[in-house]
Amino acid sequence: VYAASHNGEVLAVTLETGRRVWQKSLKLPLSAGPVADAGIVVVGSSKGDVVALDEGTGRELWRVRVNSELLSAPAISERGVVVRSVDGRLRGLDAHSGKELWSIEQQVPRLSLRGTATPVIAKDVAICGFDNGKVMAVSLNSGDTIWETALSSPHGRTELERLVDVDSAVRVVGDDVYVAGFQGRAAMLALDSGQIWWAHDISSNRGLVVDAQDAFIAQADGVVVALRDRDGSEIWRNEKIKRRGLSTPVLTSSAVVVADYEGFVHWLNKTNGELVARARVAKFRVTNPPVAVGDTVVVLTDGGDLAAFRASPRPKP
Repeated sequence: VYAASHNGEVLAVTLETGRRVWQKSLKLPLSAGPVADAGIVVVGSSKGDVVALDEGTGRELWRVRVNSELLSAPAISERGVVVRSVDGRLRGLDAHSGKELWSIEQQVPRLSLRGTATPVIAKDVAICGFDNGKVMAVSLNSGDTIWETALSSPHGRTELERLVDVDSAVRVVGDDVYVAGFQGRAAMLALDSGQIWWAHDISSNRGLVVDAQDAFIAQADGVVVALRDRDGSEIWRNEKIKRRGLSTPVLTSSAVVVADYEGFVHWLNKTNGELVARARVAKFRVTNPPVAVGDTVVVLTDGGDLAAFRASPRPKP
């Protein structure tokens, strides 16, 4: 498990015990990541630095600057690293050197939410949402735009009413892409064309998680909603943790897990949305998405507390 702090510390610990494997001080105001794949760990800073470390030792491999603040984790594949910056740019970097391979840009509205979507790589394509309500798929090799879809269009008389940011990562399952936006819609798109198969009016700046059957969304108001993935119809909603500033949801074998602004972690039954467990990490907000591996959930609070919980499903009667 990899974690990072704003003061530049990057930490690797074992999932089973929390034993420290390595720790690296980068002396940078880290604000994006970490994310680990293909043998490297990548983080970004509020000054635009992108740093790659060796996954096993923490040794710095390369460091580049993109001249714009980074707020969301990069995406990594064997071929490259994709980063999204607050200036509306999506950049492809060489995974071995950090050299910029391509760059594309979407217009940033005059007013937008504080945050950017995390890019996702699927089948040699980088997919990312933008502050203007659009979702774009880009060739990982060339940076050419494959498709561009407007999830939501701005409407309303004030700039606040016209916010339609897509600030969370899309989810890709097979040939389908799932996405949710603020003051807009949740939708399922075709991976190859960006065509919208279904859409459901919803507002979320934290995003959604998807399993083989359903999509689970943390709304902006703290209501957790389950939608059927084949048509977007609502299955259940839980309003008991409303207004608690929820994190992005993650999934275990039987539960939807979210953390909140008081450091509580909540487990909701996947089938009916009922609250089945709750634990407190510390008296600090959890802004970063938890990480779920099987039935283990790892949480990092804004105060720097790193904790792992293992919730076993209840035996069937």
